[in-house]
Amino acid sequence: MGTNGSTMLKPLRQGLPPLDPAAVSNAASCALPARYEAVREARRFTRGTLDHWDLGERFDDVCLVVSELVTNALRHALPANTPRIPEQSPPVRLHLMRWSERLVCAVRDPSQESPAARDTDDFSAESGRGLFLVDSFSDGWGWHPLAGTLGGKVVWAMFRLPPTE
Repeated sequence: MGTNGSTMLKPLRQGLPPLDPAAVSNAASCALPARYEAVREARRFTRGTLDHWDLGERFDDVCLVVSELVTNALRHALPANTPRIPEQSPPVRLHLMRWSERLVCAVRDPSQESPAARDTDDFSAESGRGLFLVDSFSDGWGWHPLAGTLGGKVVWAMFRLPPTE
């Protein structure tokens, strides 16, 4: 695992149950383009990763949650006036991390906004449903701002895995 993985784990631990980054048995991440095809790419990446980790049977739940997290990141973290600079690192990144009995998917985006449902009148039921689905299909989720030069935030969801034989 490269340095990228370990810097990602540090902020994640703040909002997760105590997990030792050294105990991560697998980690994978992919950068996603700032457009709606990113959701399809995230699903394909998740499918390939879970198959590789022999967790294909969890695909439906995990993929639904990944789709919602990526959709939210694109909708809320990329306002219409965001300049599209090709050389810039992609603003949304999906991380999948596996411990022996936990799988975590985390989506990083450049917005500091809380992913919680807004209290304003213009908050439509449509965009509130995503977090409800994440909450229903995962075993826990949360978010935290990223410190330092990265900026933005990470929204994560955790899935318990059956103990391996």
